Amino acid sequence: MNNRNLIFTALALCLSLTSPAQVLFEDNFEGDSLDMTKWNHEEGDGCPNLCGWGNNERQIYSRDYLSVEDGKLVITAVKDGDKYYSAKINSKDKMEFQYGTIETRLKLPQGHGIWPAVWMLGTNIGEVGWPASGEIDLMEYVGREPHTIYSSLHTPASHGDTENSKKTFIEDIEEGYHTFKTVWTKDDIQYYIDGEHVYTFTPKVYDEEHYPFRHPFYFLINMAVGGNFGGPEVDDTIFPVKFYVDYIKVTQE
Repeated sequence: MNNRNLIFTALALCLSLTSPAQVLFEDNFEGDSLDMTKWNHEEGDGCPNLCGWGNNERQIYSRDYLSVEDGKLVITAVKDGDKYYSAKINSKDKMEFQYGTIETRLKLPQGHGIWPAVWMLGTNIGEVGWPASGEIDLMEYVGREPHTIYSSLHTPASHGDTENSKKTFIEDIEEGYHTFKTVWTKDDIQYYIDGEHVYTFTPKVYDEEHYPFRHPFYFLINMAVGGNFGGPEVDDTIFPVKFYVDYIKVTQE
């Protein structure tokens, strides 16, 4: 190889090492309404097929309790009479991807009985069902456990139970905004909170039972009320409560 070729090879290597990650998806929630080219509303109480959304949750989802304000997605949970209302969106058929670094910046609500989450489901859920589709919980918080973040995954090997999970205690997690990052690869899933590594999931066996994470997934963002995980008790004095999402972004190297 002559000197010129050596120089070109070295330049190509440098460019490959320093080239920025490709942005697959980004929503900074600008404007005054949800971008419907990126998201879908999920509404109702889950009935008749999945009443209580499979977790005995109390809320009825409605787009009326979601807004975009000052560059933030805002989900508001309220109690009206004997009913609870909140909002939920997903990116199914609009933003679906396989592997990448997911980052989101959130301001959490507080109060016993609320359950905000940013999570993902496999796009094959309609064919194989849950938990065969896999579930990646990017951030879960339940008001009955203050100062605690759940980083969890659901697989067929665990029968959907939350066995592959890490609880991280952060004293001031309810104060201001915090950044949650998940690095999803074909071999493991890594979790970070405010830049600090908190958990890595590596399966014992790489098969569909233990690692159903080698196919495309889509996003869900919601705030549940009560339910098997969020409740069952709910403090009715906390409402209304708000869950803020500053941005969500996906990059690939």
